[in-house]
Amino acid sequence: MASPIIDFLLTRNSAPIPDLKEPAPSDAEIATMITAASRVPDHGRLEPWRFILYRGDARIEIGRQLAALAERREGPLPEGRRNQELARFSRAPLVIGVVSIPRENAKIPQWEMFLSGGMAAMNLMISANALGYGTNMISNWYSDVPEGRALLGLAPQERVIGFVHIGSYAGPAPERPRPDPAKLYADYSGPWAG
Repeated sequence: MASPIIDFLLTRNSAPIPDLKEPAPSDAEIATMITAASRVPDHGRLEPWRFILYRGDARIEIGRQLAALAERREGPLPEGRRNQELARFSRAPLVIGVVSIPRENAKIPQWEMFLSGGMAAMNLMISANALGYGTNMISNWYSDVPEGRALLGLAPQERVIGFVHIGSYAGPAPERPRPDPAKLYADYSGPWAG
């Protein structure tokens, strides 16, 4: 079966974050990527996700705040670790935070809403790749602590799905071992018997 979409999906890779350079996507391209990201399964049309753009000098300020937070939690940081925290959001020209917004709904479980956000993150990455940009998604320690989420702009009930780093990439992205698809599926054979 010949399909440029399947060919694209079968070769999609994540680029190394330090290799993502300017130029970043334009405002029009970002709007296109967010539109594509929102076209995911969303049971009940709850829109249980949102996006935060980290770009420009805000990325550097976030690095300062993350380094300060790490020092409050751990004590003085070695220079290498401090530099790592300072650069967390400034290694790529654009970082888009994909945020899960839990909604109260008697019929739709929270885990389903979180999965919808994961699909939005993947659509965001695929659309950026289709526009010619490299991407990589991470979460990291600050996603798991309330103070980290707050300084990154999340409300107390919100959770990080991932931070998508986006930029121009001279590629090709490094290939990594992939699972054997034949081992990933089987025909249904009845209830699980243990």
